[in-house]
Amino acid sequence: MALKVMTLNVLFGGQDRFEALLELIARQSPDVLVLQECLGWDDGERLRQVAATLGPDGSLHAHLGSARPRGSGNCYHVALLSRLPVRDLRVHNAPHFIGHALVQCELDAGGPLTFFGTHYDAHHEKLRYVEARYLRSLLDLDAFHEGLYLLAGDLNSLSRKDPYPVDLADKVRMAGVDKFGHPPRFDVIDDLEEFGWVDTLRLKPASPAWVTAQRVRNGIPIDYRTDYIFSSPRMAERLVSAEVIDVNGATDHNAMVATFRTHEPAT
Repeated sequence: MALKVMTLNVLFGGQDRFEALLELIARQSPDVLVLQECLGWDDGERLRQVAATLGPDGSLHAHLGSARPRGSGNCYHVALLSRLPVRDLRVHNAPHFIGHALVQCELDAGGPLTFFGTHYDAHHEKLRYVEARYLRSLLDLDAFHEGLYLLAGDLNSLSRKDPYPVDLADKVRMAGVDKFGHPPRFDVIDDLEEFGWVDTLRLKPASPAWVTAQRVRNGIPIDYRTDYIFSSPRMAERLVSAEVIDVNGATDHNAMVATFRTHEPAT
């Protein structure tokens, strides 16, 4: 059996594009789905509609991870939906450590699977680095390397392994994009990979596509990847493929999808 995981930033709650988002989610039909920027989803109605898109009433486990309020007062919640039973759900949103919310739970995927869905801070790499270190504090290194773990979300961070142009620093400066630093920093993804997290798109890409955020600022177009699905080394052994899904305007981020076997490959 296969386990399909998807992460998608819906952009400011997605209300004005909600039908397009539902169609996209229905086409991909993930078994586990993480959504960021679920602004205004507090009444549960949009979460129920997404759940209904993925399965009959009562067949989906749907949870809204309450994000901490930003300076504007807005809460950019993180939603988690799963066809697998969800156990031991925890939401981390302490403002000293978390930009929005980190949803943690246990799933059964041919063995206990610890799953994290998140949305890192958009403002500065230093703040995102605090989030990466907080995630480390939740994990036992030996258990992580021997067990099944997944991390999915909009990390607002760059990977030095993606094919950025040699003049990225100049482009970012001319565009007036400060969130990654000058020159752009890769601290967060470096830290995750140093701990042992495996970037599924770099391990088994289904296509050459890698861009999840296409931006134009001050007339300067720049392609970025800020959305990821990471796995522990043992979970990476079950990876079938990972790919970027073109959302065709449904939101301003392309989706990331990774498919895994639910049992270890035969030796």
